[in-house]
Amino acid sequence: MGNCIICGKPVDGLVCAFHQEDVAFEFEGTSAKELTASRYYRGTVDGYADFGLFVDIGDHVTGLLHRSELDRRLESLDLEPGDPVYVQVLSVRDNGNVDLGWSIRQEDREFRGKIIQTPDGEVLPEERETDSSTDTSGTETETSDDEPAASSASAGEHTTDSTDSNDSSTEPVDSSGEATDTHSSDHAAGAQAVTTTPADEEPTTLNRSSVEAIENQVGSVVRLEGEITGIRQTSGPTVFELSDETGTVECAAFEEAGVRAYPDVELEDVVALEGEVERHYGDLQVETEALTLLDGEDAEVVTSRLEEAIEQEAKPTIVAPLVEDPAVEAIEDELVEAATIIRRAVMESRPIVVRHSATADGYVAGAAIERAVLPLIREKHTRDDAVYHYFERRPLEGQVYDMDAATGDVSSMLEARERHDEQLPLVVLVDAGVTIDSADGYELLDIYGVDRLVIDDSRGDAEITDQVSVAVSPSLVAEEDTIDLSTVTSSVLAANVAAHVNDDIRGDLEHLPAVSFWGTVPPAYAELAEGAGYDETALTERREAVALESYYQSYKDKRELVADLLFTDDGDLAAHVSEQFRAKLETELETARENLSTHEVAGTQVSVIDTAAFVHRFNFPTTTLLLDELHRRDEGAVTIGLGDDELHIRSDASLNVREFGHELDERAPAAGTRVVGGRDGYLEFVSGEREAVKDAALEALESLLE
Repeated sequence: MGNCIICGKPVDGLVCAFHQEDVAFEFEGTSAKELTASRYYRGTVDGYADFGLFVDIGDHVTGLLHRSELDRRLESLDLEPGDPVYVQVLSVRDNGNVDLGWSIRQEDREFRGKIIQTPDGEVLPEERETDSSTDTSGTETETSDDEPAASSASAGEHTTDSTDSNDSSTEPVDSSGEATDTHSSDHAAGAQAVTTTPADEEPTTLNRSSVEAIENQVGSVVRLEGEITGIRQTSGPTVFELSDETGTVECAAFEEAGVRAYPDVELEDVVALEGEVERHYGDLQVETEALTLLDGEDAEVVTSRLEEAIEQEAKPTIVAPLVEDPAVEAIEDELVEAATIIRRAVMESRPIVVRHSATADGYVAGAAIERAVLPLIREKHTRDDAVYHYFERRPLEGQVYDMDAATGDVSSMLEARERHDEQLPLVVLVDAGVTIDSADGYELLDIYGVDRLVIDDSRGDAEITDQVSVAVSPSLVAEEDTIDLSTVTSSVLAANVAAHVNDDIRGDLEHLPAVSFWGTVPPAYAELAEGAGYDETALTERREAVALESYYQSYKDKRELVADLLFTDDGDLAAHVSEQFRAKLETELETARENLSTHEVAGTQVSVIDTAAFVHRFNFPTTTLLLDELHRRDEGAVTIGLGDDELHIRSDASLNVREFGHELDERAPAAGTRVVGGRDGYLEFVSGEREAVKDAALEALESLLE
């Protein structure tokens, strides 16, 4: 019986079942049957095939990483045969074939521990190093450092003598330079480091440096003051994430292998830290030599400095919409407030989670926020992979942030806090979440104190403003008869927010509003896109390409692919995908138009399509996109799509779906009609009353059109 190297729980082996996925395994076995499913293994690239990547796990086993398991295009992988790669073993088949999954963690330091799996059992790398670092006479030799910023001293000691080594005290020094007794003065091998000062001399204190400045101080011992914004325990050192007014850096502190250093230090503590600046796998990192909790006036000084800097940095540098648009100008205050909240989250090293609908408008809008935030994260953090750690874009099913979505988000964020001491994120709803249908989801976030904001062009409910920090939605600040809402999409709103989040990338955003309009692009946005080099064909191809890609694996963000389509493509990729879009759409449209039934209702042509019978529900295009296109081609008509238990309606008139649902419910009371998504939403009903709903829908529509 041993202890888990991550949590210390008694366990047979080296890691408990809960933390298996936090460990990187080196495989030294000889048979695929020795592999353990769900574990992450370090492998090497063996070669490519059209359908995926072959990866050698150890010296004797090869597995297949199928292209469907990748979060990017196979062609975009910058990997050559022999390159190291981390993969997850999904399954080992009876015939010995190994199915692999992609690991978003591709560096040693991103795992909390490392274990070598041998045919005879499991060992820690440091145990293997200890054996190899002693020669036949028992003399220790230099060993390599496989753990993030572990001590270069063989026993893990970290000491900095401020005077001659023959005259030193073992008392630690706090931020004021006075000796304290926060750590034991009895230092055995592997004990925590402290800064020492001779008893007969005045204590010396390093001048405070900043995270921004340490890039030019590699090899020097520096003093940093700031807030602890993250704590990660590895099988070697404890890695503290320290943020000051200029940036964030990881600081490794070593007690002994897998043991928590400075256990009294917690998230959001204000500290003074001294250590040597190093480069670890290309990233800046500080090897901690002394870490002191600050309190009282010392802590207030640091906190005030941080708050002042954050307040100043969080405010947008320029306040101006992308073009003159009355609908956007009406919500200028909300735009600026939303941008400030997002910028502040970056400054505070809080993760940002963007949830958006899995539509073309949703993906374009989400990509606009992403384009603005990622450069700010790169500036704030010294880790190269910080853009994946501190920003995540997750598509939603539909345009409602319901309990299902909120429960998933809360579970993920609580697990991240439990495993990695990660701060709770800022949740940004885009092209979704502006109606009371999302209230339950917001309330769940509120229980945990999670900040949230919404950016949505739908006609929202005033009650939702009490559920979020800010709601960027013109319908909530202006009446329909006083402002033209047809010039607004969620991408228009998100692009304007993004321009205020990061003015440096404003030029990258100028074509995005025009990409999001399926109908006629408002002249102001068409001119803006043309000035950025995007003509009507380029806009159409990108719109259609994003619409098609948003359908496939709609639960994934497809970060790199979407960025290629919207920002870096010279047109070849978008044109190719757009061609597929049109071919698939035209095929479905031909079938649908052959099966439309038309009705004359209050002088208006109403087209009805049985989507349960005449639409391929699990192929592209989606039912909603197909109905949109049918309606655009039958200008002036009303289009109804009737499924097994859903009814979607499209109308050029400003139809209130809630009113339509009320009228339908009166005529088919047994159908259990429910409106989802507010005035712009759709209806759900029980499938057993489908025929009654069909008849009642035409009667209800006649009442509204008269």
